[in-house]
Amino acid sequence: MTLTPELFFLTLVVLATALMWVPYVVARVLGQGLGRTLANPAASNPPLPAWAQRARQAHANAIENLAVFAPLVLVAHAVGAGSPATVFAAQLYLGARLAHYVVYAAGIPGVRTLAFLCGSAATLVFAWVLLARV
Repeated sequence: MTLTPELFFLTLVVLATALMWVPYVVARVLGQGLGRTLANPAASNPPLPAWAQRARQAHANAIENLAVFAPLVLVAHAVGAGSPATVFAAQLYLGARLAHYVVYAAGIPGVRTLAFLCGSAATLVFAWVLLARV
């Protein structure tokens, strides 16, 4: 199997999503200490800073959206539906998801929504390309 541009960018998306937990766990270690972070969660643990809570929510959102995007990329690859549009969509998705994470954690709502919509549009490009082949 050849690593097409679409699969390359999907790999970067997966890697980025896999690492999105790091900032909010570091915030927990800094705020609660390593021992409390590694222990079972307790109701008495102090809450994470607001930015870390948003980073955790952004990570969950990234996972939810990856569950839709990744299969479309893989199906497009399997049927040979790669095109300049799908390469651009894969690049757009990566950029949009990175931007979404950063601006969500930073608490910038309007830009967060725009980044989310760009990622959704990239997902729809793959769906469109596949459905157009029917």
